[in-house]
Amino acid sequence: MKTLEEIIRMSVDETLQEKGLFHKESKRNSTDTKQNAKKNLSEAYVTQAGSFNLQTELLSSKTKKSHKELLDGYVKTLNAISSELDGVDKSSANLNKSTFRSLKMDETYNHNAAFLHGLYFENISDLSSSIGVDSLSYMRLARDFSSFDAWQEDFVACSLSARNGWAVTAFNMHLNRYINTVIDLHSTSVMTGIYPVIVMDCWEHSYYRDYLKDRKSYVFGMMKELNWGVIEKRIKKADAISKILRAQ
Repeated sequence: MKTLEEIIRMSVDETLQEKGLFHKESKRNSTDTKQNAKKNLSEAYVTQAGSFNLQTELLSSKTKKSHKELLDGYVKTLNAISSELDGVDKSSANLNKSTFRSLKMDETYNHNAAFLHGLYFENISDLSSSIGVDSLSYMRLARDFSSFDAWQEDFVACSLSARNGWAVTAFNMHLNRYINTVIDLHSTSVMTGIYPVIVMDCWEHSYYRDYLKDRKSYVFGMMKELNWGVIEKRIKKADAISKILRAQ
């Protein structure tokens, strides 16, 4: 029987491969000389932006194009930060001012920006969007929010509450249930132990060109075209994690 750690690692790897964003650890190199037997570990990784076919007509072509270019920029920056971290002087790290601290803060910001965008692009723009009452997605959301309609109401409220950020439905491994949460920017107020299953971009750049200040119409439009096939796969992976937790 696989451990919880193995289940989580497999789920994350599969999700990243499916949406075209993958995480690749570089090979670890070590040197062992007569003068110095200390090992030097390479921790750099490389990410790549996926290709997303956004068929929706609820977003303009200019919005979709600029949004995809934004994702490319976050991925490029994240890879540069990863490379810099591999050679940064860790001995001078401190909480007040250090290059290492600045890079780690920038890493989290750009990492979340890249992967949240990937998750968002993947779970929108389904022109034939539908969800069955017998689907795992429907049953889990109805179970943990008392009803599917209650989940929708809460998710919309989260989407309207984000201050240039994100609304996320996620499986919370601490609570062993699904929750909705608000993330400001890309890295403020991020809960620990969450596995995102539904992601809504609530930054102004995602809707302002097409909806101006009417974020609610944008959110309703994106929710009408949620890709429940993609969401179902994510919830099945979260369910596997949940079973391990309940068995402990």
